[in-house]
Amino acid sequence: MAETPVTSKATTEQKRPGVVIRPREGWSSLELGELWHYRELLFFLSWRDVLIRYKQAVLGVAWAVLNPLVTMVVFTLVFGILLGVQSGSDVPYAIFSYTALLPWGLFAGGLSRSSVSLVARANLLTKVYFPRLVIPVSSVFAGVVDFAIAFVMLLVLMAIFRVPYLWTMLWLPLLTLFCLVTALAVSLWLSALNVLYRDVQYIVPFLIQIWMYLSPVIYPVNKVPEGILRTLYSLNPMVGVIQGFRWAILAEEPPSYMIAISVVVVLTLLVSGLYYFKRMERTFADVV
Repeated sequence: MAETPVTSKATTEQKRPGVVIRPREGWSSLELGELWHYRELLFFLSWRDVLIRYKQAVLGVAWAVLNPLVTMVVFTLVFGILLGVQSGSDVPYAIFSYTALLPWGLFAGGLSRSSVSLVARANLLTKVYFPRLVIPVSSVFAGVVDFAIAFVMLLVLMAIFRVPYLWTMLWLPLLTLFCLVTALAVSLWLSALNVLYRDVQYIVPFLIQIWMYLSPVIYPVNKVPEGILRTLYSLNPMVGVIQGFRWAILAEEPPSYMIAISVVVVLTLLVSGLYYFKRMERTFADVV
């Protein structure tokens, strides 16, 4: 009888194929390609944000128009008429303020939703694997629907006030994308910090309010003295965004170096925010 060779347990384990997982380095550690792989989830969460926001609302998506429209009327009455703030050109103050409220609403709404998005979706974080970056990104991009509706209202207002449509409006898609990236860059920091420190969700409304007054929403940029003060003022990335919108829509003063400074600030915030978010990502499910 032939003897069956006996294979030790250690030998068998050595022959089993294995996968060695090593931490990635450099840009590959961000795994940004996973966002494209999970693009359907990104779209679903963005659209779900829109549906939930207007669920059981009597006026529905009309709020997307009423918000900037009512704010424009208040700004025109208080700042344009009572306080005598001028647009700095022949453009009516109502249109002047609305063109700034358009990108500001997109930025502030994205920042407000995204900063608390991880905590709001705690159940999803602890049950299913997907790139956690999808959550703040979807919260920021959910504001595009409101922005598009409010933009249609802008076109109507321009027709009413007889403000001409310019070819420079073709730059608006790129400026809109820049506004979204600006909101995302700040949101990455705030959403990750909010998981650890819930005080962030109480700070964000004050931050947005103060940020608006530090941005040229109510007043024109030329009210800020030229030189070092305006350069420091341009470190606020929304200065370049808003001035870019006014240039594209109203042929105001081109943002020139201000938007260049804004791009540098946003890229710095975005890259550092991505690294910080990915570093804290492993703790989200445990802390949230």
